[in-house]
Amino acid sequence: MAIRLPRPHRDDLRIAVGGLLGGLLLWAIGLASRAAGEPTVLWPARWVVLVPLVVTAACELLRRTRPKAGLLIGTAAVVADTVTRGSLVTVVMFTDLMYAAVLYGTPAAARRLPWVTGLLTVLGTVTPLALWRDPKGMLIGVGFGVVALAPAVTGWVVRNHRDAAETARLRAEQTTLLAEMDRVQAVAAERARMARELHDMVANHLSAIAIHSTAALSLDDPKTSLEALVVIRENSVAGLAEMRRLIGILRDGAADEQTAAVPTLDGLGALVEQARTNGLDITLDAEYAGVPAPVELAAYRIVQESLTNALKHAGAGRVTVTLGQRDGVLDVRVTSPYGDRGGPRAPGSGAGLVGMRERTALLGGTFDAGPDGPLWTVCAALPVHEARQGETR
Repeated sequence: MAIRLPRPHRDDLRIAVGGLLGGLLLWAIGLASRAAGEPTVLWPARWVVLVPLVVTAACELLRRTRPKAGLLIGTAAVVADTVTRGSLVTVVMFTDLMYAAVLYGTPAAARRLPWVTGLLTVLGTVTPLALWRDPKGMLIGVGFGVVALAPAVTGWVVRNHRDAAETARLRAEQTTLLAEMDRVQAVAAERARMARELHDMVANHLSAIAIHSTAALSLDDPKTSLEALVVIRENSVAGLAEMRRLIGILRDGAADEQTAAVPTLDGLGALVEQARTNGLDITLDAEYAGVPAPVELAAYRIVQESLTNALKHAGAGRVTVTLGQRDGVLDVRVTSPYGDRGGPRAPGSGAGLVGMRERTALLGGTFDAGPDGPLWTVCAALPVHEARQGETR
């Protein structure tokens, strides 16, 4: 099976071609690093210089895709170049191979190469001086430092800056992603809150309108129709006022104190009276003191939605609303007759129970609704102390 080498980067191809052409130009004009008569020149023939040159140029094609292999082969080529008349271009391309091995190689290679080249530079400087007692021997270490250590350190510095920039970019992307997730969650939470508010404020009035308009159309009795129309008008006006209040809250800077007023438990009396006008037989028993605003709003909305459901679905009989406070918990309990209902009724979507359950969960309370013998019972336990602590934070 043939082994396919990775395709070289186009910049590496340019470097290889440029280095090869530069080396050939120096060879053509007869410019070499060493004279033919020097003792270290084992192959003085001019053409031998081209072999390390071509090999090193070929290694440049691997500087990104296979930096380790390119450096090893290039090292062998530059060592061979030292026993020929030598080409400056071969040495320059080797420095680029060392730089690329640190920059594009593995993290382990990037850490080791500067230390290895630094150690060899020290040994190349100290050993000849100790053996030959000639200061000129130090030039061997200096030359090795320029050819190997300097490119390795440069590659290490550039790699560190590149990795730091990449880390910063990833951190910025992560921060942007988290911010977008927070924004989406905040928008979803706000939409859910506004949906609950809209349902709780308008559903009660629209249900009364639907039931009484059905009764007016079903019964051929002028007095009953007139009473139904009165109730329909009252609920239409009240529903329109609630919608205007909600629109005022949504408009930036358009909500004054009256528009932005939040229902409190002190308004339960008016709420019960409105339900009685709509035809419900209700008794109210409420005892509470020092209830935080979030709990007041949740309790008010739960009672409001329970009365709406009773208006739409409850049979004939009394509806009881009970509020009591005990051990830091506000208990809300609404019961209504459960069973088949005669007469007109309004359709339900189930959104009311979902909204009551969500309001209770947001305060860390418990909620339950369902049949209990002949009654339909809605029970909510709303922690008072936790809500008060949340307000002061």
